[in-house]
Amino acid sequence: MKIQVLGTGCPKCRKLEENVKSATQSFDRKPVIEKVTDIKDIVSYGVMMTPALAVDGKVVLMGKVPSAGELEKILVKLAGTQGS
Repeated sequence: MKIQVLGTGCPKCRKLEENVKSATQSFDRKPVIEKVTDIKDIVSYGVMMTPALAVDGKVVLMGKVPSAGELEKILVKLAGTQGS
């Protein structure tokens, strides 16, 4: 699983990254977590509001910062549907 945090570096973007790292700490298979900060790259995902979160190239969240617990539920569900 590859998780991309899309944002220019604002406090909400940094908080989303922090929450993603917390949410994935207990995962057996550690995902690759990547920050995407270049605005052209962010727009290429179709994102118009940051922060956003993409999993394996697909945007799953935009414009909000879920808690680590909420993110863990989302990511576990996505991992299950992807057969990871």
